[in-house]
Amino acid sequence: MKNKLKVFTVYTDLGRHFRFAVLDLDRNRDYPANFVCLLPTMVSNEGKSNNVFFKIFGNKSVEQAKLLLTEALKNENEPEVRVEIERRLTLLEPKTISQIKCSGCGKLFQPRRIRRFKQNFCEECLKRKYGARQ
Repeated sequence: MKNKLKVFTVYTDLGRHFRFAVLDLDRNRDYPANFVCLLPTMVSNEGKSNNVFFKIFGNKSVEQAKLLLTEALKNENEPEVRVEIERRLTLLEPKTISQIKCSGCGKLFQPRRIRRFKQNFCEECLKRKYGARQ
């Protein structure tokens, strides 16, 4: 399926909103006959998604969305639309696991919870310092 991403802008009182439509150029050259679906803001392979884009592309929806957005970024000249495409591409990237450096031994570890005050000691240093109270 040869898809091309087309950009539609919608003006509201809150500002400019961008909607991206997935078009199939093999069907027809004119819109709306070649309309497939709208590209959602966030595409995820995890859990059940009830959007049309996920139903059409299935497990390969994230890869397909990245491909469509990178192709659209190459062809787009308007700066506001380019910023929106780049923002959506960053939303598709997996989040990295945050790690911090232990104040005691210096090794990197993943904190248990994000609290008001950051946890600065790894599990081993906490056990050594405060005993087995945890």
